[in-house]
Amino acid sequence: MSYQTVFKRYETKYLLTEKQRTAVQETMAPYMQPDSYGRTTVCNLYFDTDTYRLIRHSIDKPAYKEKLRIRSYGRALPDSPVFVELKKKYKKIVYKRRISLSEKDAVKWILKDSPCAQNSQIADEINYFFRYYETLHPAVFLSYEREAFYAKDDPDFRVTFDDTILCRQDNLSLESEVYGTPLLPEGMSLMEIKCPGGIPLWMTRILSWERIYKTSFSKYGRAYQTMIFPHLKEEYDHREVAAHA
Repeated sequence: MSYQTVFKRYETKYLLTEKQRTAVQETMAPYMQPDSYGRTTVCNLYFDTDTYRLIRHSIDKPAYKEKLRIRSYGRALPDSPVFVELKKKYKKIVYKRRISLSEKDAVKWILKDSPCAQNSQIADEINYFFRYYETLHPAVFLSYEREAFYAKDDPDFRVTFDDTILCRQDNLSLESEVYGTPLLPEGMSLMEIKCPGGIPLWMTRILSWERIYKTSFSKYGRAYQTMIFPHLKEEYDHREVAAHA
C-alpha cells in the first residue's frame, strides 16, 4: 500500500467547544469528506533526551524546531505497520518526513538492536538525528481519537479533529493499551487545518462567525508542562531539602 513520505505545509491549530466543532463540521459537509480511516485512535511515542532538550527548546517558540515520534493507528501488534516520523518546523512551515515499518522492525531499529529495514534517505536522516541527540529515548506516550477530512476539490487541504487526548510516561509501547492523563477539559477538541497555502473563504467565515481563534498547542508540550515538569520539579525540591537537612 502506497503512502505519502514527505509533507510541506502550514498547520494551524484551534481549540473548540462541542458547539463550535458541530458548527464547523456542518459547514464543512458540502466541501469536505472523511478520509478512509474514519474515526481512529492515533497512538504516538515521542522521543527526547535525558534532559528533555527537544521539548524545552520547542516551548521557547524558536524559528526552527524538530521532533521524532513513532505513530500507529490503533493499538499495534508486532507486525502492524507504524510510521517513524521526523517532523520539523521552520518559520511556520511544517516539514514532515516518514517511513513505514512493522512495529517490531521499528522498535529494533530505534533501540539500535538492528539497522533500519529500509535503505532510504529518510532513514539516513533519522539515523543522523539519533547520533546528534545522543540520549534519545521514548519519553511519553500520547494518544487521541481523530476524525480527519480532506477537501473534495483539493486533497492537500485537510482538517482533523482530535479529542480524548491522553498522555503517560509508563508502559511506553505502541502494543500497550490506550490510557493516560487527559490533556484537555471534557468536551473540548483540538482542530488542525493543514494546507500548502491559503484557507478557503468558507472556512474563514465559519471561524469568524463562531469566534474560533488560532492557538499555540503542542500535545507533547502540554504533557511536559502539566505532567512531566511538575514531577521533575518535585524531585528536584526533594533533593534540595535532603541536601540541606
